[in-house]
Amino acid sequence: MAKDLHNLIQVHEWDVDEKRRKLGELLRLLDNLEAQAQALEDELVREQQTAQESPGEAGFLYGDYAETVIDRRERIQESINQMEIAIGEAREELRLAYVDLKKYEVAQENRDRRAALERDRREQAESDAIGLEGHRRNRLAG
Repeated sequence: MAKDLHNLIQVHEWDVDEKRRKLGELLRLLDNLEAQAQALEDELVREQQTAQESPGEAGFLYGDYAETVIDRRERIQESINQMEIAIGEAREELRLAYVDLKKYEVAQENRDRRAALERDRREQAESDAIGLEGHRRNRLAG
């Protein structure tokens, strides 16, 4: 029966590791989205500077560009919001998986401790029996 808990512990350790990897991937995706948002803002600043330097050429083109940037910014921000929700859910899944793992680990530790106490009790009983037998033999011999 104790082996069964070791197998369950291994399964739950694997589950916790998988959930950690999933959370890590989501965090990397969020970092990527935030980098895209920053790159878009940097690009916008450069385009604004270019438009100010050449108002004649950029005047009518900048309006279309600004609309595109606004649309991209909104899409990126929506993706960031969705990713933050997914990250929150992944963190909760990881927390719950870890709680389950700890339950099995604590149960196994308790089983191991009880088994060790029982083994020590049996060994002590055997030692006591050997000691009593030696004492009885000494009394009979003497």
